Amino acid sequence: MSIRVILADDHTIVRHGLSKLLQQEDGMEVIAQAQNGHSTVELTKELSPDMVIMDIGMPDLNGIDATRQIIHDFPHVKIIGLSMHSGSKFVIEMLKAGASGYLLKDCALEELTTAIKTVAAGKIYLSPSITDVVVEKYVRHSKKKERSAFSLLSQREREVLQLMAEGKTTKQIGRHLHISPKTVEGHRLRLMAKLNMDSVAKLTKYAIQEGLTSPEP
Repeated sequence: MSIRVILADDHTIVRHGLSKLLQQEDGMEVIAQAQNGHSTVELTKELSPDMVIMDIGMPDLNGIDATRQIIHDFPHVKIIGLSMHSGSKFVIEMLKAGASGYLLKDCALEELTTAIKTVAAGKIYLSPSITDVVVEKYVRHSKKKERSAFSLLSQREREVLQLMAEGKTTKQIGRHLHISPKTVEGHRLRLMAKLNMDSVAKLTKYAIQEGLTSPEP
């Protein structure tokens, strides 16, 4: 029986390339592709895949928060992070969100297929190139309180911050999240207070550093 996979990445060429490669593998079937976190969550709800290959830096809703939503609502779905980010912060937050694996985008196809089979069997897979970094981070900082965006901010605050960093206006954010402009403005003020930042430019830089969004190419 084939492993049914959804590919989530905001770069069309990456999705199509991965889809073509995986479709040639025995026992794997790409059933859908998504270009942002929200569509990934909706497709998961609609299609109930076995696995999602999830990019982190996607527009509208980042891969970490999308992973958290999917694991909360559909705990049977396995998720593998596939990202250009090798920093331990991104890997650890993805694993905290519920992902069962993490690979870098420069990995070989053989490693990706190995990861898919390993995770489908109920195990964890981390790319060898990042395992040492993650272990070192855990050993050195396991007793320290993490102060990342994912521990400091609520999910709604992260959503507002990501959309702000992506250049959306207050009205656009309100429409996108189905809240009033006044509520959006309240979130913006709380974000500035929580993070001790006095400008949207600083908030945008913070959002990129924390992996909530990616810088414009």
